[in-house]
Amino acid sequence: MSTSTSRLSLSTSVAIVVGSIIGSGLFIKPASMAAQLASPSLLLLVWVAAGVMSLLGALLFAELGAMLPKTGGLFVHFNHLFGAPMAFLYGWSAFSIINTASVAAIAFVCASYVGQFVPLPQCSDAFVHRYALPLPGLGTLYPFKDIGIKAIAISLVMGFSFINAKSLRAGGRFQQVSAIVNFSIIALLSVGLLSAKSGSISTLSVSYTYTGMLGLVSGVVAAFTGAFFAYDGWINIVSMAGEIRDPQKNIPRSLFLGVAICMGIYILINFSYFYVLPIDQMAQSQLVAADAMRLAHGNGFALLAGGMIVCCTIGAINANIMATARVTYAMGRDGVLSGWFGQLDRKAETPRNALFLHGTWTSLLLFSGSFDLLADMYVFITWLVYALGAFGILYWRSKEPMRERPYKVVGHPYTTIAFILFSVSYLVATVYKDISLFLQHKQPVINSGLALLITLSGIPLYYFSVRRRELPGKIQ
Repeated sequence: MSTSTSRLSLSTSVAIVVGSIIGSGLFIKPASMAAQLASPSLLLLVWVAAGVMSLLGALLFAELGAMLPKTGGLFVHFNHLFGAPMAFLYGWSAFSIINTASVAAIAFVCASYVGQFVPLPQCSDAFVHRYALPLPGLGTLYPFKDIGIKAIAISLVMGFSFINAKSLRAGGRFQQVSAIVNFSIIALLSVGLLSAKSGSISTLSVSYTYTGMLGLVSGVVAAFTGAFFAYDGWINIVSMAGEIRDPQKNIPRSLFLGVAICMGIYILINFSYFYVLPIDQMAQSQLVAADAMRLAHGNGFALLAGGMIVCCTIGAINANIMATARVTYAMGRDGVLSGWFGQLDRKAETPRNALFLHGTWTSLLLFSGSFDLLADMYVFITWLVYALGAFGILYWRSKEPMRERPYKVVGHPYTTIAFILFSVSYLVATVYKDISLFLQHKQPVINSGLALLITLSGIPLYYFSVRRRELPGKIQ
């Protein structure tokens, strides 16, 4: 896809991994996770466990990325492992939810913190409910809720789509600078919170209590969903394998380094939150990082923290936009979708058409959804894909045991089986939680159900596509 001189280095690859992960979940999800668990120690344990599973997942998929280092990521791998129908369905889910709802959710958080500095317009509750969009059996969407935040978020998405369409190097250079800025922001935020005179380690001593099995399952599953949303994004580098120098070595290295770095950062920053912000106050916070800094050092520092977080989330928007359109590009390149999607801008060496298609769909998701809906749909489908990919590694190892593997995941098959079992358990528990909360009128939409419906709508699209063109064969 690109010449060797324009390919991405290891340092840029690590920057993309870190930038794709650190962006929004760290600055908003801890509040909802605190409300769900009401225990600092249990919440920190969830962050550790989710980080370990994310790191294991990253190493598993590094094996796939190193074996088939082609731009398109899991679309290419699924086509080889499971055939064209499953590859198409993955590609559709990547476009319709995974690679667009994630960007939408990050942009939503960025725009929310912008609201600290600029008054954003809001529609009245009567107007919001008058133009609600009912989904029979699944709930109700409110497109005009938080309309000011959505307008800012859409502008960010389309703006960075244009930057990444301009040139591969432009997006890569921006991401390297963004990664340095992000590290500086996290360090300053942690130092600011841990240096607060009002802080106390005693805030970590609150114990966990729950009422009934539903309360336990809902709290733990929802907390894991929040943590997985915050950790996710590492798969993006696999989608850009064809644009990375020495991908067999640099994909595993960048994944391990990137996820490990983020895991340490997340544990540190959440400990910093708890040092100054009691968990009951955290549970009520809309912008947890700014509220924690306000309690530690006053309103001025809260605004400073908000500004830093806007910069941090902008880097995450760019990193995700930079990588995610490559799956749609690969589908167009291989003839699964219209060849228009697989066209490269010759001068810029970027998938311009795929980038602007993603930007448009991401904007529609932003307009119709809320942050929690976008984040929950994204995490559910993502972990469904991860479970299938890990199963594919088991299948591939047994079917082609002699195939050259530049990188092999440690502890296979035990680590692979453990990852599959965890993923399936999480998915089942998520569906149970969503349905239960919806029936109790505590959640407006069955988020996992809507995500599955959108994903399965790709089945008729596949059969329409197969009638129009010959699908590619498996990669040898």
